[in-house]
Amino acid sequence: MELKQLEYFLTIAELGAFSRAALRLSVGQPVLSRQIAALEQELGSELYHRTGRGIVLTDTGRLLAEHARAMVERSALVKEEFRALGETPIGRVAIGMPPSVGVVLTTSLVDQFHREFPQVSLRVTEGFSGHVLEWLIDARIDVAVLYNAPRITTLFVDPLVTDELILLGPPDDPAGAGIGPVNAEQLSRIPVILPSRPHGLRIVVDDFLMRAGLAPNVLVEIDAMPSTLNLIERGLAYTILSYSCVQQLVLTGRIRSWPIEPAMTRTMVLATSTQRPMTRAARTLARMVRAQIQSLVDRNLWHPRP
Repeated sequence: MELKQLEYFLTIAELGAFSRAALRLSVGQPVLSRQIAALEQELGSELYHRTGRGIVLTDTGRLLAEHARAMVERSALVKEEFRALGETPIGRVAIGMPPSVGVVLTTSLVDQFHREFPQVSLRVTEGFSGHVLEWLIDARIDVAVLYNAPRITTLFVDPLVTDELILLGPPDDPAGAGIGPVNAEQLSRIPVILPSRPHGLRIVVDDFLMRAGLAPNVLVEIDAMPSTLNLIERGLAYTILSYSCVQQLVLTGRIRSWPIEPAMTRTMVLATSTQRPMTRAARTLARMVRAQIQSLVDRNLWHPRP
């Protein structure tokens, strides 16, 4: 069983046809057929069912696919680690982060990383913290920025910043939040737009109010930050977010902010997997993320000025 055979097998399974796989792999279809026939002979079982619409995996094929993907990915990682032994990072690296972090970090991070390491292919993916964590565990990304990471042995977690959440609303304050900090009782009466559970932000808000025997007055659930902020600007309701992702909206007067007392916080961390070694490119990217977050904190761009 050769690695090239497994790569051919997985490509055919993905595309559902030998002809399409031959085009992607730039090899002749007879070559693919011979390689798959040799693989089936070695395993003593057929790997595909041929149908009028293409091919589907047999039970043997599905079992082989599970092992083949891991073998091919491991081989690619080993090759990349050897290429990355030099002083200059090379290869590919992927990072995931929540949209509330991405709106602050992605542009400057990509700009700096591309300028300093143009030979590294960088991929940035945004998603809720729970999804980002899954991507890291499944090896779809190398570095993760997320909130309130669970304490599990498969993760190495480096705290970056304690993120203080604030109330955000229309400039004319239709709910009468007032001019000072908002306490839990006030917060529970103000109509808010929040993401649905199990979004990490919703859990933080629910737990904060639950400790006071209260619950949020959720007008509508929206799992998209841009849409939420558009509705806040239009005066529909209020929301709760980090200052960092709305700084320009607050400074330009498009929305208004209120501190919450006692402080509602969550911890933002940089996470990597303990189950696989980090490449030099991933280590470099992680250091750059730490430095950029610290710079934002130092310049009062992460928390509102006193």
